[in-house]
Amino acid sequence: MTALPDPNTLSEDEAKAELARLAEILNEANTAYHTQDAPDLSDADYDALKRRNADIERLFPALKRADSPADQVGASPAEGFTKVTHAVAMLSLSNVFDDADVGEFDGRVRKYLGLSANASLAYTAEPKIDGLSLSLRYENGKLVQAATRGDGTVGENVTANARTIDDVPHEIADAPEVLEVRGEVYMSHPDFEALNVRQAEAGDKQFANPRNAAAGSLRQLDSAITRARPLRFFAYAWGALSAPLAETQAGAIEQLAAYGFQTNPLTALCDGPDEMIAHYRKIEQLRADLGYDIDGVVYKVNDLVLQGRLGFRSTTPRWATAHKFPAELAWTHLEAIDIQVGRTGALSPVARLTPVTVGGVVVSNATLHNEDYIAGRDSKGADIRNGKDIRVGDWVQVYRAGDVIPKVADVDLAKRPETAVPFVMPDHCPDCGSAAVREPGDAVRRCTGGLVCPAQAVEKMKHFVGRSAFDIEGLGAKQVEQFYADGWIKEPADIFTLRDRYGSGLQQLKNREGWGERSAANLFDAIDERREIGLGRVVFALGIRHVGEAAGNLLAAHYQDWQSFSTAMRTAALGNTAWDDLISIDGVGGVMAQSLATTFQQDAEWASIERLAEHLSIQEATRPDTSDSPVAGKTVVFTGTLERMSRAEAKARAEAMGAKVSGSVSAKTDLVVAGPGAGSKGKKAAELGIEMLDEDGWLALIGAA
Repeated sequence: MTALPDPNTLSEDEAKAELARLAEILNEANTAYHTQDAPDLSDADYDALKRRNADIERLFPALKRADSPADQVGASPAEGFTKVTHAVAMLSLSNVFDDADVGEFDGRVRKYLGLSANASLAYTAEPKIDGLSLSLRYENGKLVQAATRGDGTVGENVTANARTIDDVPHEIADAPEVLEVRGEVYMSHPDFEALNVRQAEAGDKQFANPRNAAAGSLRQLDSAITRARPLRFFAYAWGALSAPLAETQAGAIEQLAAYGFQTNPLTALCDGPDEMIAHYRKIEQLRADLGYDIDGVVYKVNDLVLQGRLGFRSTTPRWATAHKFPAELAWTHLEAIDIQVGRTGALSPVARLTPVTVGGVVVSNATLHNEDYIAGRDSKGADIRNGKDIRVGDWVQVYRAGDVIPKVADVDLAKRPETAVPFVMPDHCPDCGSAAVREPGDAVRRCTGGLVCPAQAVEKMKHFVGRSAFDIEGLGAKQVEQFYADGWIKEPADIFTLRDRYGSGLQQLKNREGWGERSAANLFDAIDERREIGLGRVVFALGIRHVGEAAGNLLAAHYQDWQSFSTAMRTAALGNTAWDDLISIDGVGGVMAQSLATTFQQDAEWASIERLAEHLSIQEATRPDTSDSPVAGKTVVFTGTLERMSRAEAKARAEAMGAKVSGSVSAKTDLVVAGPGAGSKGKKAAELGIEMLDEDGWLALIGAA
């Protein structure tokens, strides 16, 4: 992986730019992994980039983005499935990578709970199955619904497919009235190999690895195909329950086994970090002989009451974490370096490799990040790989973790051909010929062609129709490419004029490969259904650099309607009222603000946006209902020692009720909650005449006394 500057050495502007880059890479990686079952970022690289993002956010908390990868779970459901809203969110896990991290995780848990380092605290430790998450809902003992994780809140309804899995009971005796069992769908190594043999014999596409095979099999629109695939299921968690399963995590897993579910026999009870790490080592040694893929070990606080107290961050539980395994390595030849153009115009070099097996998976492509990485230097000009550059013809070391495209880690200069020459990054776009410019502080070159560039136009429209954007049923990436190539659409507005421009549209479309009269009619109807759409989705769908899904919703909540938003973006300029209002939004920094203003103030871009808006009824945004909360909209400061809950618990509770928690007292503070030892903050609150409560008063105010 590219050697990147130490976060501690970054200036504020560099930190902003880096957070924007990380958000773009990680959000695209989430979609590739969770929605498309075609990951292009290794587990190790993904984890490393998330850690880097977290480090920078910790050093520069005011720069945290509204679309921060730290707040993302999975990706939106794929096309073709009905949606299921999870009664209890299916969250992801935080990660640890070494023994010290495990100790720090345990320390955070103890600190939150107010436990000493010597107090006994039990955890469960179990293999982290490398498959696809599945939630099974039983009512009165009968399986009524099965859903994938999706984006953690909304998943895909795969009930018919789940019923074909032998490890999934259709009925459970003596079960609670409502029971949601959660676990992982996977495929064993022998079954995977046999499936690929059958695929090859039938002339069908072979799968890269068991995880992709399992995910692709479960997410078939035809359940008969799923039935023919050898899927398995391990149960390890639960969602909605009408009655508790047990008092502990271990007890609940035993109860799931009693109900007839397969649970992992390597799950163990551990007392503290030393035993957790020892069990990790044991599983790591057994890994190659398990017969199925795992990519780490999951630790969970055993006591369910303590799990409840610990609660959740925005996307992960505080009471659990995943201890990931390290990446794997292999050597092969670099045959070519191709350039791909992304949605934002970024020119990305891709290594074409002589196919090699890495950790049981055959890979032939790798990302080379950017021109600096190829040249053997980081963004500051310092050497990486001891200054060794990468050339076509080189013998290169690649690495991966799990099931994804590898990265080039090293070069063997002793095997470099005499004919190999240094790689030169093109200064013009390979797709449209426009100048490719590398701006100061940017790690990549970007095509300046905008919508003139076919690659950018197509990628922008793929983003536009994505699940978190316009989500047009029947119009996905493949259809966008087809319609663009045929000249049917060149910009988003063209989608909404298809029916008018082609008469009924049916005759021309139904005669194309893959289309029939019904599917064509359904597409035009689906387009019409999306003419009425929420403001947040529209903002995100525009594909503006640095503006993710969360940022779209944040901007919508602030401006409320399209007219107010678009007018502000058209007029925002450094120092004026519109600009000051934009950057005052919590989560919007200067980089995002500049990107928004630049997009809306370019005549060609604005004209395209206006043409789109003419076809839409953009709905006003609504704010969450906190009308019953006594602290909604108030700024609260906690100071001194809280005795009945930790500071972190108090902050989480206040924010959940619509309050803003600040670390300092000012004239804008509405309420100070002061425990023993309040000190200077208490004195300042008294001087300013700000309302003060002790902990009992605070709990009484929020109804938690």
